[in-house]
Amino acid sequence: MAQQGPAAPGGFLSRIMTAVFGSPKYLKDPHLFHKMSLIPILAWVGLGADGLSSSSYGPEEAFRALGNHTYLAILLGCFTALTVFIISYAYSRIIEHFPHGGGGYIVATHMLGEKAGVISGSALLVDYVLTITVSIASCVDALFSYIPQQFHPYKVQVACALAVLLIVLNIRGVKESIAVMAPIFMVFVATHIFMLVDGILTHTDRFGPLTSDFHAGLSHDLSTIGAFGIMLLFLRAYSLGGGTYTGIEAVSNGLQIMREPRVQTGKRTMVYMAVSLAFTAGVLFLCYSLIGIRPVEGRTLNAVLADSLFGHWRFGNALAFVTIFSEGALLLVAAQTGFVDGPRVMSNMAVDSWFPHSFAALSVRLTMRNGIVLMGAASIALLIYTRGSVSHLVVMYSINVFLTFSLSQLGMSRFYIQRRREDPQWIRHLSVHLVGLVLCATILVITILEKFMEGGWLTLLITAAVIGCCYLIRSHYFKVRAGMMQLDETLLDFPTTGPVNMDPPSPKDSTAIQLVSAYSGFGVHTLLSIVTSFPKAYQNVIFVSVAVIDSGSFKGAEELAALEENARKSLEKYVDLARRLGFASDYRLEVGTDVVESAVRACRQLGEEFPRSTVFTGQLTFRLEKFYHRMLHNETSFSIQRRLQWDGLTTVILPIRVTI
Repeated sequence: MAQQGPAAPGGFLSRIMTAVFGSPKYLKDPHLFHKMSLIPILAWVGLGADGLSSSSYGPEEAFRALGNHTYLAILLGCFTALTVFIISYAYSRIIEHFPHGGGGYIVATHMLGEKAGVISGSALLVDYVLTITVSIASCVDALFSYIPQQFHPYKVQVACALAVLLIVLNIRGVKESIAVMAPIFMVFVATHIFMLVDGILTHTDRFGPLTSDFHAGLSHDLSTIGAFGIMLLFLRAYSLGGGTYTGIEAVSNGLQIMREPRVQTGKRTMVYMAVSLAFTAGVLFLCYSLIGIRPVEGRTLNAVLADSLFGHWRFGNALAFVTIFSEGALLLVAAQTGFVDGPRVMSNMAVDSWFPHSFAALSVRLTMRNGIVLMGAASIALLIYTRGSVSHLVVMYSINVFLTFSLSQLGMSRFYIQRRREDPQWIRHLSVHLVGLVLCATILVITILEKFMEGGWLTLLITAAVIGCCYLIRSHYFKVRAGMMQLDETLLDFPTTGPVNMDPPSPKDSTAIQLVSAYSGFGVHTLLSIVTSFPKAYQNVIFVSVAVIDSGSFKGAEELAALEENARKSLEKYVDLARRLGFASDYRLEVGTDVVESAVRACRQLGEEFPRSTVFTGQLTFRLEKFYHRMLHNETSFSIQRRLQWDGLTTVILPIRVTI
């Protein structure tokens, strides 16, 4: 069996592509998963950065929503920190029960059914596109806080360029892209801890007046708008600050890229993220109140805070710049989460036939290139449409986040209710998810009601469109699957008569090389077409199969070994059938991520070993070809044929009719 190894140097274009996107991975490397997996600190950087960076815009949106009632900011900070811990703990429970990742999509599918799953998955995909878009837009806003106003019209162009940069980095590989950004993350953590601690320690004399302001503000509002009015005002600000929690689910979605033991790594990463986010967001509210921060046109509240704290120092302006620059840079790191988790959700949905199957494929660098490119392109389109407006994007963002959160908490609540007789601690676990459900559903409803006409409608429209497309795609795949099942029922138990040919294939005899996948009616139909269309033309039949490593199988060394073993068993069944039909037969097995490249390599080797050979492959044929068929069904056969024809190997594509 041939095996994909390190790529040999190619032409000039190939060397350029390798320099930009990185070298292919060697699949037989025994340390491959260890090299690509993330330890908790790196997982905190790559996945927790989304949660931590949301402190750059979530608290600000909530604080602005308070208007003149800023005395509520302290209470808002406490509730924000508490909500972070509640949601984080709920997702730690999800990590325990779904150790292979998948987050909201997997939870909703398994606990609430396929309809809830596709809603949650579609919401997640739109959410991750918005993760990228919001993070990049906020990054640019933070950076441009220290750039003269005349350059601000170029914000969108800079944001789009950053999106392209992230696409390239992620095609190179997840760990590689995170390693590049880790120093940025650490600078953010150091500078913001320093800023927040300094904000508290240098303003301890303000705690007394702040307490007085709280009592005075509360008394005034009780006499004017009443307790109910205060509650509505608080709930509105609390809900509009929902962007603060948007990155919490990322860890449970990204378990596949974490180092073993994954559950422990994931839970430790969740602790790092929860503590850092709760501290940063909660103390930011406190500092806004202690120092009396007010919005300034063209600047973020955090930039105003940094200037207020450091502006009178000798090198204060430089320190404030580094602090806010690291904040902007961290937002760029946070966009990484969308590129890490978005394609993974897409691949899970592709495995379940909600998305084109090509989105489950891995590149030679073992990244989900198709998903990465689609996420990046959609993000660029949104940046252009919204002109990079963070306020509009955060509204669009929060809706889908809390739709997914609510479905996840509902699913886990149902899970513990069903297990109440088996789990003695079910009430304690259930209570956490019920509280999380109430909080998330409250934020979701208020955000939709408050911001529907300000851009929330667009999020719901886009999500509904994605769900509709998912149903159309799955309907098509199910119809094709039904047609294929008819072939299986007819041909899998194909009877044969006559002696079994156990002779090894002779290189001197004419040889049919048939490309196959799993043992199915499709492959048997192709073999019988060779027999009937070219009677007595071939003495040998060699079967070639590629065990394709996609996102569903790339979970560990055991999964790869099982994939290879299943492919081998299928090939042995084909060989047995060919021998019963009187042919000398054998097989070749390749393991790789690219079907075309692996199949062409195997056929070239067989062409040298069996000079009198012809390559055969089957191709689905529909009565009426539609424009979407090429998007949903790969053109592998035609790609292989083009490559082999130029190598001098005759390749015949046999049509397999499918009625749908």
